[in-house]
Amino acid sequence: MTPYTNTLSHFIRNLNNNSYIIAIMSGDREIIYFVTGNQYKFDEIAKLFEKTEVKYHLEQKDLPMIEIQAETMKEVAIFKLESIKVDIQGSYFIEDAGFFVDVPLNGFPGIYSKYVLHSIGNEGILRLINDFDAARAHFESVIALYHKPLDKILIFEGKVEGIISPIKKGEYGFGFDPIFIPNEMPYKTFAELTINEKNQFSHRAKAWNQLITYLKET
Repeated sequence: MTPYTNTLSHFIRNLNNNSYIIAIMSGDREIIYFVTGNQYKFDEIAKLFEKTEVKYHLEQKDLPMIEIQAETMKEVAIFKLESIKVDIQGSYFIEDAGFFVDVPLNGFPGIYSKYVLHSIGNEGILRLINDFDAARAHFESVIALYHKPLDKILIFEGKVEGIISPIKKGEYGFGFDPIFIPNEMPYKTFAELTINEKNQFSHRAKAWNQLITYLKET
């Protein structure tokens, strides 16, 4: 596929694998790839991208990336981004997110969120908390972009703070969404919000809006 496309903007829902096939047409638009195997993440970004006016056509790529253990999410994201540079022609970005239980777990699981989710899950985190009234948490998102025209890596970050639900609630979202209640909507977990509701203030949306501002200016 060439890095440009002439198509009319539409979304086609593939009911068999619950994925979006995107064709965005509006003149010649350079393709920008979101590299992720997480369909929920891609759907959130695709919804945001749908509302923007930029000269790029968004496509999803699922490539194996090298993930290191580091002290910050930014370091992890940059390493993952660079690990696939030889596999993509053009501009692309990745998104890494972490769930931080500030009280009482001192930021755990943080950069280990993916491993912890797959090992002890939401239930395991809840078992580590005794006083839910005092518990505080936040999500962080880091978008790492490789911008081909400038041969440059850029970082965009977002954060949302909230509290912990003592039980899992909601059918939407993924990861630790069922136990996180954002301050902006204190009666619902992330998993009880639709994509459009979550995108109003989520950590991922905040990082994405910074990316869009950059793309509009370049």
